[in-house]
Parts: sequence; structure tokens; C-alpha cells
Amino acid sequence: MASLNKVLLIGNLTKDPELRYTPNGTAVANIRIAVNRKFKDRSGELKEDTCFVTVTAWDKQAEICNQYLQKGRQVFVEGILQSRSWDAPDGQKRSTIDVRAERIQFLNPGGPAGAAAGKGAEGQQVGPAGVQGEAPEGHAGDVAVRPYEGSHGSEDITWEE
Repeated sequence: MASLNKVLLIGNLTKDPELRYTPNGTAVANIRIAVNRKFKDRSGELKEDTCFVTVTAWDKQAEICNQYLQKGRQVFVEGILQSRSWDAPDGQKRSTIDVRAERIQFLNPGGPAGAAAGKGAEGQQVGPAGVQGEAPEGHAGDVAVRPYEGSHGSEDITWEE
């Protein structure tokens, strides 16, 4: 039976990345993004919907995101869905689904937290090994990066909710 777990998102950071380290020293960053969708309802009226998504980046990718990204910055994220669960302080079992980043591309250098503030360049793509290339002007998505081959899981870090 076939199976596919792939997520592609373009959105804006709702806050600065949260960088943490696992007990063994591996960097992990939570990045909250807002993904907007415009559509027409049955009556033809234009509507807008916003979905808030948590993206998790690991290792050098997490550190680079923490260094270059700020609230308001637009990013393209390629990754996979990942579920995790934990016991809340009140004893309740909690669970959520996040996106584990395989690749993050910084899109708007002139935005609120863009290159004008010394924060990266358009077309930069961040994979597991960090910034892997810079696309020629007008071809921000043309730089090939290697796929994520890491083995980090939600059990590698404790999350406070």
C-alpha cells in the first residue's frame, strides 16, 4: 500500500523562533507560521482563512533559522507531518501534530525582518546542513538541496506546553 507524508507551506512567522537544545546538545527550534488562504464561498464572496502551524527545525538548520528569522518574515517550508504527545502538568494526556522541516527557504528580504535588518537574503535555502545555496535573482526556488536524512524524534526533547 502506498503512503506519502509531505508538507509544502508558505507563511509568515508569528513570532521569533524559539531555540532550545536537547540534553545531548542538539539544537531544535520551534517556528510558528501563519498560512493564509483566500477563497470564494458559495455566494461568490471573497473570504480569507488563516491556519497557524508549528514547524520544528533541527541541528544547524535550527541555529540558522534562529539567527536569520524574525517575526513577520516569510518562509517556504518543505517537511513532513509529525505527531507527538505528552502528559500536561494537570495530568491530562495531550497531543499535537507539527511539521518537521526538511528545508526552509527565506523569501522576503525586504519584509519587516528582512535583509535591511541584516537578516539573510532572498532565495537562501536552509536544509539540515545549513544554508545550502543562493538562487539567482528571480529564481528563488531553483536551488536543489539534499533531502532530510536525520533521525531526530519528538522523544529527543522535552516540550513545555
